[in-house]
Amino acid sequence: MRLTAWYTLRRFVYNNLHNAEYETAFSRCINYLLIFLIIGNVIAVLLESVDDIYRAYQFYFNLFENLSIIIFTAEYILRFWSIVEAAPQTSAFKQRLKWITSGAAIIDLLAILPAYLNFFVHIDLRFLRILRLLRLLKLTRYFVSLQILLRVIEREKGSFQAVIFILIIMIVMAAAGVYVVESKAQPDVFSSIPASMWWAVVTLTTVGYGDVTPVTPLGRFLGALITILGVGLAALPAGILANGLASELELRKQKLELKFREKLQNSEIDLITDQQQIEELRKEVGLTSEQTHDILLQLIREQKEYELEQQQHKYCYCPHCGKKLPD
Repeated sequence: MRLTAWYTLRRFVYNNLHNAEYETAFSRCINYLLIFLIIGNVIAVLLESVDDIYRAYQFYFNLFENLSIIIFTAEYILRFWSIVEAAPQTSAFKQRLKWITSGAAIIDLLAILPAYLNFFVHIDLRFLRILRLLRLLKLTRYFVSLQILLRVIEREKGSFQAVIFILIIMIVMAAAGVYVVESKAQPDVFSSIPASMWWAVVTLTTVGYGDVTPVTPLGRFLGALITILGVGLAALPAGILANGLASELELRKQKLELKFREKLQNSEIDLITDQQQIEELRKEVGLTSEQTHDILLQLIREQKEYELEQQQHKYCYCPHCGKKLPD
């Protein structure tokens, strides 16, 4: 009896913390509480950086921080404990190991780890405040748009790695080139290739702070050439990200359309009346209402055309012998 109650409790925790398809008033309250707590922590970190405000309300800041640590720690432990319910037939150890190495679990750990490290290793208060801003990453769990972005970055990581590799090569070559042509004219500024890398970075990224500039004609020509190359290089990550987002949205549209078609084929849904089921499928896939509306219009149009064809087919043939009737 106790064992059954234990499993029931673990299933309840799993549904409210992990299961995206399980949605009740209580689960929504938990999500809203955690979202507001994360945002409150970020606001607290920003206000604590103002010394006058921090000194005046230090007690309340510390109280809020301790309360946040307790809640985030309890959340992490409960998620670790209940993840077994995701696949009860699989080994609990393997599931928990897989979860703690996932991106979401690492973000959750980073949100609480700095506070516990401060008990054993003294950390500068300003540095600790900055680390607490990592809690902002926990919002990715509650917003589909952020999940899509992370999914795109994960899927396109090979392309991003190639761009970073090309950028590193360009920085080294640009720094070496400007060192060769400018080291004699400006020995203090371009004293070595590593020292020239600052100029190469700000030029290739088209930031151009202006604190380090070539003065020789050949150096200026090289700088102009590198700036032009930098414009094209800076556009590469944006292009990869935009293409990845478009591909991800298209895949999600196809996934939702496939779900609708399967349910239509099995007569499990009515695209006009079953709004609740449509909304559940929309949230599961992660599309907006407008995108789902376009898919529904297309499927309803196809359904109407199919019904019209069936009616025409019905009256073109004799119901008794099956022969085609004359026009």
